[in-house]
Amino acid sequence: MIQFAEAAQRSQGLTDFGFLASQRLQFCHLSEKLRSLITYSPTLFIALQQLCKWAPFEDTILQMWLEHHGDHIRICSKLAGTEGLRHLEHSQWLQHVLSTHIVRQFVGPGWMPATIAFEARYRPSRETKASWPHTQFLSAQDASWIDVPASLLSLPNLTNEPLPNPPEDEPGPSGNNIINSLKLLLPSYLDGGPPTIVEMAEMAGMSLRSLQRKLAGAGLTYSDMLDCARFEHASKLLRGTEAKIIDIALSSGYADPSHFARAFRRISGVTPREFRDTGRPR
Repeated sequence: MIQFAEAAQRSQGLTDFGFLASQRLQFCHLSEKLRSLITYSPTLFIALQQLCKWAPFEDTILQMWLEHHGDHIRICSKLAGTEGLRHLEHSQWLQHVLSTHIVRQFVGPGWMPATIAFEARYRPSRETKASWPHTQFLSAQDASWIDVPASLLSLPNLTNEPLPNPPEDEPGPSGNNIINSLKLLLPSYLDGGPPTIVEMAEMAGMSLRSLQRKLAGAGLTYSDMLDCARFEHASKLLRGTEAKIIDIALSSGYADPSHFARAFRRISGVTPREFRDTGRPR
C-alpha cells in the first residue's frame, strides 16, 4: 500500500498523498465498537486509554500507547514490522488524523496538536503546513506521536450522542439502549448505595447474563458504567458547587475521600481538588 501511494503520488504529480488521503477521514470511519467506547468514555483520558487498548483490533500491526511528558501527554503509534521502510508518512498521517478526531470529540472541532511527530524521515509540503498553521512538525522520531495538553484529559465528551442500534441476534433492548438507560438510572441511586448488577438486570427486565453480554458487546462492564455515573455526578458538584470534597465523595457513593480521590484520578488524570482548581464551567 505504501508503494502504491508513492507511485500514485509520482504519476499524478501530487504532494503529500498520505496527508490528502487522511483529510477524507472522519470519526465515523472508526469501527462501531471503538466509536461506542469513545462515545461512552467519561473523559478524554479514558477515551485515549480505550484507543490504545483497541487499536490492534482496528489494525493488527498497529501499536499505540500514551507517554507523559511534563504538562503534555503523547499519543504514540508504531506499525510493527515496518522499521526501515521508506515513505511511512503516508500511513502515519492516517494514525495522526484519527487520533486528532478522537481528541476533538472532547475538545472541539477546531483543535489541533501543537506538535506532530513522524517516525519517517519526512518534511511536509508548504500546502500541508498551511493546513496546520500552529503545529510544529518533527521527523525521524523513535515513534509517531501527537501531543495533547494534560489539562484537557479530564474533559467530558462534548457530543455524548447515543449511537444507532445495530441489529442484534438476542431479543430485548439493544446494548446501546441499555447503556443509555444505565446512564439515566444510576445517578439516582448513588448516595444510597448503587444497585448491584443483579438488581439492575431485574430493573431492566432481563437476565444477568443478557445484561453482561450487551455491555460486553460495547466493550464495557457494569463497573465501567458505575464509575462513569459516579465521575459525572462528582464532576458537576466539584465545578458547580462549593460542597466539601468529603460530602461529594459520600453523595457519589464512595465510602471515604481517599477511595474517591483514587477513583477520580484514574478516570480524569487529576485529583478532585486539582479538577476543581483548574476552572469552573467552561
